[in-house]
Amino acid sequence: MSLQLSAEQLQQIARQFGTPVYVYHAERIKEQYNRLLSAFDGVDAKFFYAAKALTNINVLKYILSIGCNIDCSSVNEVKLALKAGFEPQNILYTSNNIAFEEIEEAKNIGVHINIDSISNLIKFGKKFGHSYPVGVRLRPNIMAGGNLKISTGHANSKFGVPLENIKEILDVANETGLFIKTLHIHTGSEIKDVEVFAKGIEVLFEVSQHFPDLQVLDLGGGFKVPYMPGEEGTDIPLLGKKVKEEFDLFEKKHDRHLQVWFEPGKYIVSEAGYFITTVNVIKNAGNKIFAGVDSGLNHFIRPMFYGAYHEIDNISNLSGAKRAYNIVGNICETDTFAEDRQLPEIHEGDHLVFRNAGAYCFEMSSHYNSRFKPAEVMVKDGKTYLIRKRDELEDLLKGQIEAL
Repeated sequence: MSLQLSAEQLQQIARQFGTPVYVYHAERIKEQYNRLLSAFDGVDAKFFYAAKALTNINVLKYILSIGCNIDCSSVNEVKLALKAGFEPQNILYTSNNIAFEEIEEAKNIGVHINIDSISNLIKFGKKFGHSYPVGVRLRPNIMAGGNLKISTGHANSKFGVPLENIKEILDVANETGLFIKTLHIHTGSEIKDVEVFAKGIEVLFEVSQHFPDLQVLDLGGGFKVPYMPGEEGTDIPLLGKKVKEEFDLFEKKHDRHLQVWFEPGKYIVSEAGYFITTVNVIKNAGNKIFAGVDSGLNHFIRPMFYGAYHEIDNISNLSGAKRAYNIVGNICETDTFAEDRQLPEIHEGDHLVFRNAGAYCFEMSSHYNSRFKPAEVMVKDGKTYLIRKRDELEDLLKGQIEAL
């Protein structure tokens, strides 16, 4: 049974800090990381938390404290990781269609680097030759993931160097002396089928023979977490077993040892997160009953952007008779969180909690409609800590210049 915060704890936090509010359970983050370590026992594996899922500095510090490395999608995330206390050798930076100057900045910091274009590989090779190891992000032409917007390895994806361009990568290495240490793929998010990862391993094993300096195969992230009741996530123990079998067999066959890397983000923090709102309005519109809450797509965009399902609980009335509600926001768009959702009877002033709110929720929030971003709270060792204050008017004006 996984660790969870109780309805009573969440109600207390809502009363203490107001709503809307994000809540993160530290011990659940640790529990998820420990599951990875257990599943991959006996495998030469490294895990890098994908910081893009949630970058609050307190979360990053906690990730560091439990022994996990960190994966960054921008040089600013790299700088946040350094501020949190990570050493450069424990930071991975995976670039995506960015200026070479950003890659160079990451190189000067001393982090691991994955490059995803021939153009930037040429620039890096010409400038640094064999002096600094890099990874190459490949596009494996594998369709995977729960939604086209989060499927990143298919044949029409913008991500990575297409497999069919391997010769171009080798030509760059031969001409510039480029030190290719890592081959990286990331097929998408919400991948439940372990065979998708097995197919990725097969692809990387096949091309690895062309890279004599290779030390690491990086399979990215994308582990599925369960969102709907009764849904199952990726079978992590099975994945660990499969990876061990395949890498042991490869080493025996080729007398060559390769380390494997993963970058889980959602898997580590999603289920540790809760988003609490207050019901402002109950509107009976004949064929629909709307429960309008004090938030919207400006705070919690996944249902609108991805069509994502999030379990919702009425923690003010857990045992009430159930009715069908449309849970909607207060933004001047159709920001529907859930449609015809069966919930215990809702009254104005009730607290609704959205589960699986740790990944890509606060991180994708905005000031749309000039509304304040919510506070963030962390629960650790039974104690509650405010880790981001709720916005004030000055936060909406920050960076603006009254020049007229």
